[in-house]
Parts: sequence; C-alpha cells; structure tokens
Amino acid sequence: MIYELRTYDLRHRSVPEFGRRTAEKLAGRLEYSSLGGFWHAEVGRPLNQVVHIWPYDDLSQRADIRARAVADGKWPPDNTEFILNMQSEILNPAPFMTPLGERKIGPLYELRTYTYSPDDLPRVIDAWAQVIEEREKLSPLAGCWYTEIGPLNRFVHLWAYNSYEERVRVRKEALDSGVWPPPTDAVALRQENKILTPFEFSPMQ
Repeated sequence: MIYELRTYDLRHRSVPEFGRRTAEKLAGRLEYSSLGGFWHAEVGRPLNQVVHIWPYDDLSQRADIRARAVADGKWPPDNTEFILNMQSEILNPAPFMTPLGERKIGPLYELRTYTYSPDDLPRVIDAWAQVIEEREKLSPLAGCWYTEIGPLNRFVHLWAYNSYEERVRVRKEALDSGVWPPPTDAVALRQENKILTPFEFSPMQ
C-alpha cells in the first residue's frame, strides 16, 4: 500500500468554492478508488491550502486509475483557476499505522512533518513502534508515513483532536508522563506543522 499526499496552495478566499466543485465531482472519482481524507489549512503557513490523501495498492494502480478517471471525464474538478501551486508526495505507511478509512476522530487534525538524516529515520520509526500504543491512549494517530517519492527522509504524522484545548492538554500530559516523545537520540533536521479541518465530504471527520 502507498499513499499520495497532495497539497494545493489556492488563491485567497477560493477554498469554499474549491471544496464545492470538488464535492460535485467526487462521486465519479470514487468509482475508481477510495479517498483517504480531504482537509483545508486552519492554522499554519501558508493559509488557503488544501491537503488530500489517496491510498493505492502501488504506483501502477495509481497511474491506471488517474488515467482512466481523466479519460472518462470523471476527474479532476474544474478548479484550475484557483490553484497557485501543487505538490505531490508518495508515502509509505509506518508499520504501526491504522489504514485510512471512515473515522470520526477530529474535527481538528495536526499534520506534522519532520525531516531526518537518512540513517536516523529507520531508528525513529522503530522508537515510535515501541511506544505508540501508550501514546494513542491519549489521542488517536490518524496516519503516519515516510516519503518514498518527493522530498526524501521526511516523516509525516497526522494527529486527531476534539479541539485546540484537547490538543494542549494531551501534549502536556504526554510530556509530563514521559509517554512522549519516544526515546531516541535522532534529532530532526527540520520540523513543520499545520492545523487542518476536514471538508464535509472527507471520510475522516
């Protein structure tokens, strides 16, 4: 299983119309494969950004589905006028990740992206595997991946919270209890995060 993480930067105030047009076409696209999730940025840099994740069996299936959806006129939505920049990354799931599907675990999602040296990333994944079960007792891990195609050595994790207040409480409790972060001497070279909220048509809410 692979996941495609697509990030679009949009023109100011175009996110609602982008979402409306996407919703109109989505049923046709879902005839070919499922959607993992579809969000827009609420806090972070830049704003006016949408993030969507699509699971595939492999790169061959991805190429076939995308070609057929376009040829049949089912996809993409007519949103070109709103898009300033597009980025696509192919991700492998961490071994402890729950596959994406319909879940109501938000409505606040935090997408965190850490860049490590090539030697450190496998050790980080192993350290997470040892303690993730305890961490998820505080709040659910919505997804966790590492890049296969795109900017390499990136570790991408998506956390779900009920509210901003819960996020603050959970992060403090995890730190105070020693549950989190996982013990490792690997140090991220770069860290980024953004707060996302789901569109109404996203299977993850």
